[in-house]
Amino acid sequence: MTSKTIRIGTRGSRLALWQAYKAAEELQKAGLATEIVIIETKGDKILDTTIAKIGSKGVFTEELEVQLREKTIDIAVHSAKDMQSELPDDLHLLAFMEREAVHDVLVSYLPAVDLQNSQLVLGTSSTRRVAMLRRFYPHVKVVDMRGNLQTRMKKLQDGACDALVLAYAGVHRMEYGQYIVANLPTEQFTPPVGQGSIAVEAAKDLDKDLAHQIRQVLNHTETEYRLLAERAFLRELQGGCSIPTFALAQLTDNQLFIHAGLIGLDGKEFFEAKATGTPQQAELLGKQVATEVLQQGGAATLHEIKQALKKL
Repeated sequence: MTSKTIRIGTRGSRLALWQAYKAAEELQKAGLATEIVIIETKGDKILDTTIAKIGSKGVFTEELEVQLREKTIDIAVHSAKDMQSELPDDLHLLAFMEREAVHDVLVSYLPAVDLQNSQLVLGTSSTRRVAMLRRFYPHVKVVDMRGNLQTRMKKLQDGACDALVLAYAGVHRMEYGQYIVANLPTEQFTPPVGQGSIAVEAAKDLDKDLAHQIRQVLNHTETEYRLLAERAFLRELQGGCSIPTFALAQLTDNQLFIHAGLIGLDGKEFFEAKATGTPQQAELLGKQVATEVLQQGGAATLHEIKQALKKL
């Protein structure tokens, strides 16, 4: 067992800190000393611009990756859904922590929210959620809502919208569960790659014994298989955080099932594919559904989406 203090890099938002302290708690239970190092990222500094305009690659990860290389931190803890599909050659994902419930929710200070109401105003900063709302609930007005969860909740309270569309995981972890007025079904609102999981990133040249110990403590095997499939799908599509893709892999009775796809910005174009195999085939299954989506016509829509996002 190492006597080294493991330095955990994290963004400074409350949710990011929750994730970092969760990782620290697990490591400490295993007898490993930890230290939290807070690092501000581009995505934290620019709050008046959509993620798509900033540029989706590494918006919430780039600065932490610099510190991994410079050895000021040993590991970086991220929301798995913020991770770009392809990492730099000198870095890798060392572990995926056990996944929380993956679905989206509606959060409101109102006692109830009716999605059929033509006057409804919903807040989200996600192109995927906007596209899905345009497809399934085209009458609903959608307003852009950037910022951390506390900032968004304040905007909601001030009347910027009737409800927010958020990931259950973040709402639950930040103890806003009492404001959930609807759970959105994953069959319709399929989540983005990695939603609900914490990814642990490290430099490939991190001391091998230390890396092994960290992985032994933090990695959750079932979650890893699920995310390997989802991330392989995203990598094959060459999609970033602002592309409205969706993917959910589930593991049952040693069978891995993945449902993934792509939706046009206006919600009209919709491509999806499903595949089943063994957990060991996770990356192969992810690539398989991506190829199907692209062949269905997704390749042309993906190109259109990327061109449209450049103009924002």
